[in-house]
Amino acid sequence: MDLVIGPLDLPAHVDEALAVQAIAFGLGPDEVAVRRQIVLRHMAHPGARAFGATVGDRLVGFVYGMPNDRTHWWSTVVQPYLRAQGNEHWLDASFVITELHVHPSHQNRGAGRALITTITDTATQPRSILSAIDTDSPARALYHSLGYQDLARRVLFPSAPRPYAVMGAPLPLLRG
Repeated sequence: MDLVIGPLDLPAHVDEALAVQAIAFGLGPDEVAVRRQIVLRHMAHPGARAFGATVGDRLVGFVYGMPNDRTHWWSTVVQPYLRAQGNEHWLDASFVITELHVHPSHQNRGAGRALITTITDTATQPRSILSAIDTDSPARALYHSLGYQDLARRVLFPSAPRPYAVMGAPLPLLRG
């Protein structure tokens, strides 16, 4: 069956999406319960939107994001790291990719690329920012191929066991 990318009513499909995230990111039930509340809160923000990747009637990937707001928790955590690198201005007029996850059985087939380019193609902001685990990984390779560059590295989020990199790209993203 073919992969279909389209708008996703994330609040209505939050459990399906989090099942994908749990497998892709290795989350346990307690973390999924916390993330469920975060996703629902995020989707209430103005301009928040989500897209899903489906095969038949099965959700195999999703992305969601929103226009950045410096008062959001994520921005308050990354701001000092960006400031130290001279990149604090990236927090303004940016669309944040909050989460992007693809089921492992569908990774490396273009689903992640299709999801992120679809959501950013609908953004009115001139650039996009995101955070990713600060290690060489297929996800970071994808982001680099789309034009994202490291804005800050070794960013520590409370309760996260590994450091993250904050990345940014002008919109539209590169096609490759």
